[in-house]
Amino acid sequence: MIETARDMKTYRKELRKALDNPFLRKTLDNFAQAYRESRGKALEGIDFEGVRDEIACGKDEALPRLEELYEAFKAKAERVGAVVHRARTAAEANEIIASIGRDNGVRRVVKSKSMTAEETFLNDHLEKEGFRVTETDLGEWIIQLRHEGPSHMVMPAIHLSRGQVAELFAEVTGTSQDPEDIEAMVKVARRELRKAFLEADMGVSGANFAIADSGTLGIVSNEGNARLTTTLPRVHVALVGFDKLLPDLHSALRILKVLPRNATGQTISSYVTWITGATECGAAPDDRKILHVVFLDNGRLALARDPVFSEALRCVRCGACANVCPIYRLVGGHRYGHVYIGAIGLILTYFYHGRENARAIVQNCLNCQACKAVCPAGIDLPSLIKKVYGAVLRDEGGKPLKNRLLAKVLKDRKLFHFLLRRAWLAQKPLAGGQPAIRHLPFFFGKEHGFRSLPVIASSPFRDRWEKLRRDVPDPRCRVALFGGCLMDFAYPEQGEALVALLRDRNVQLEYPAEQSCCGLPAQMMAETETARRVALQNLEALEPEKYDYILTLCASCASHLKESYPKILKDEGAVNDRLRALVDKVIDFSSFVTEVLEPSPEEFRRSGLKTAYHAPCHLCRGLDVSLEVPRQVLRNAGLEYAPVRDEDVCCGFGGSYSVDFPEISAETVKRKLDFVEESGAEVLVTDCPGCVLQLRGAADVQGRKFRVKHTAELLVEELRGRATTSTRS
Repeated sequence: MIETARDMKTYRKELRKALDNPFLRKTLDNFAQAYRESRGKALEGIDFEGVRDEIACGKDEALPRLEELYEAFKAKAERVGAVVHRARTAAEANEIIASIGRDNGVRRVVKSKSMTAEETFLNDHLEKEGFRVTETDLGEWIIQLRHEGPSHMVMPAIHLSRGQVAELFAEVTGTSQDPEDIEAMVKVARRELRKAFLEADMGVSGANFAIADSGTLGIVSNEGNARLTTTLPRVHVALVGFDKLLPDLHSALRILKVLPRNATGQTISSYVTWITGATECGAAPDDRKILHVVFLDNGRLALARDPVFSEALRCVRCGACANVCPIYRLVGGHRYGHVYIGAIGLILTYFYHGRENARAIVQNCLNCQACKAVCPAGIDLPSLIKKVYGAVLRDEGGKPLKNRLLAKVLKDRKLFHFLLRRAWLAQKPLAGGQPAIRHLPFFFGKEHGFRSLPVIASSPFRDRWEKLRRDVPDPRCRVALFGGCLMDFAYPEQGEALVALLRDRNVQLEYPAEQSCCGLPAQMMAETETARRVALQNLEALEPEKYDYILTLCASCASHLKESYPKILKDEGAVNDRLRALVDKVIDFSSFVTEVLEPSPEEFRRSGLKTAYHAPCHLCRGLDVSLEVPRQVLRNAGLEYAPVRDEDVCCGFGGSYSVDFPEISAETVKRKLDFVEESGAEVLVTDCPGCVLQLRGAADVQGRKFRVKHTAELLVEELRGRATTSTRS
């Protein structure tokens, strides 16, 4: 039985163990690099967005009809010789399968890979009932012998080295194994598994598709074991989740078009098997296969009716959400899920295995949006993860102190800004007159020392605005600047750089004084009511109908305003027109420079400074801005763009995430800075103050040679005849 940490203290200790495993880190990193390339090639020529929309629509249409589709499947399948069962719970499904085995004199069972069987802990139950069970997928067989759960939905043994497998096979065979002789070890597996196939009385499989209009099961695999499991033994039992029901073959083929491409970067899997009814089988008493199909509910039917969380049942089990996750890349599936791993695992654990198993792991999300971007079913995974966390807090009837404080402070803009101003006084003894705090207060653990922190400005941008503001007669456009907390109170020089950049460009810039935090921190901490209140405050303060653009120097703020506000305020009918105006007019800094300002290359010094770019998560994914946009901004300014490996991978900030999980945050930013250093860049720029905080703070502590700046600051530095307005490096 899989055990998952149920409190943060224990969970963080387990994460530390994973981070201290260099082989695991190397394996997952190599896979992540290879996966990105192979997936990209496999999807060439495919309209991924279009297919994703079709899959999402198809799944959403099927979910309210699951009972109807089940009855249709049952009628068709039983007409051609199958027996169809319905299990309300995992325990009931396990007992149905055990009883099928007993009724048919089964002693030995072979299994092909099935996450649904992992969900019910079927092996444990069958073994307790006296059956001998053998997993036949190579990876699953290896972890079965090690008494472990899968570390990935598609590649269950990805966490193991060939040396570990050689040791394991030596125990199985009683003879030493050469870890470098892969072919020999494969022969060991074939020999052992072939015997299991030939002796098996019953085969147990899952299914990727259950097609209602024909009673057909579809199974997708990369090893022949699934086909052997379903054909050789006289009894075949398929354990299938209700969510795998589809109306017709067309719906399945639509998913199949992207499933292997998204899972492993293959155009098509090695084996796609279709099973309709009881087929011929010489080992069976009447020469016909004994076929049973067990449909598992275990909360799925209730979930399908949920107006918020039903979206999770679109999942096609490709595992891509783990493949691209920067957290999974560091700690692996045994520390990033319960049974189901990756982003979808953080959601499904709550519904299938209870809040106790979800309590700690559901907090481990950076909200980097990488999983959402690759999901072939269009599931808004980061949003659902935060909503699950909110559900856990509601179930437990209490909120952490940090949640209560955040809610109280953010709802009251004046109180929030008052506290930020007073923070300048409180930090003075720690800063020692320097622009960064390098020695953190005692209440921060040593694990938080991986970065320095910026000091709060003695004079925030909002206090400087009246001196900076200029009236522009007959401007070509009117722009409202949404500052965000960090630019306003920690990095006002970024706002000053924008003002300098706009000088003499016939643009009227305004800074609405009543604006507050965008509310993203509240959403990240599942404080939905606070996020709603803040959104309404900002919508009123910004008055978007008065401006041509709502510009922000923070990609995270821009993404939250543009993408999240419509969801947060969807029931606030009175603000619909103003909300639409806001969404239409929000623009990030790099897009504003290229689409609106269009500065001439002759305006810049053309210094050729070697410059790397870090793509904020919410720029390239939340706002869906092509990375060519900021790259072109740099080239146009006469800077030498320095390509960096994993340019668009998260820096590990994630707001409060870096406080809750400093070990992961530290490793993530170290990787990022290592890659920048490899590029030989003299300066690293980004379009997000939060990323500046993370990258500059870590570079400071690590003694990196390159500078870290907001793109706006560097552009102003590069203007001909302009001295930099920046007061910090």
